[in-house]
Amino acid sequence: MREYTTYGDFFPYYLQEHAKPETRIFHYIGSILAIGVLVFALATMNWWLLLAVPLSGYFFAWVSHAFIEKNKPATFTYPLWSLRGDYHMLFLAMTGKLESQLQRAGVASPAAE
Repeated sequence: MREYTTYGDFFPYYLQEHAKPETRIFHYIGSILAIGVLVFALATMNWWLLLAVPLSGYFFAWVSHAFIEKNKPATFTYPLWSLRGDYHMLFLAMTGKLESQLQRAGVASPAAE
């Protein structure tokens, strides 16, 4: 595996590691759930729930890598960039800009497969 020194170089690799739409959906669920748990923990001042924030997010991501994408999560090598990539990918999906980024990263659309 290539060593990345900037997030800009890392992000196309990150997208390639999330080539299957189902993997991305699992990531979106985990990312949104993590935000929800964080907001709930802060709103209720239940600080123990803060432990559930990374668990809720990473559970869905790691399941998708193990059973759908069948690759090693980028989190193990690039933890902070991977976290940033999760929310970057979610934002792009929510704004309708993900497909062009996937194409730029060399990820084929499901219709082309």
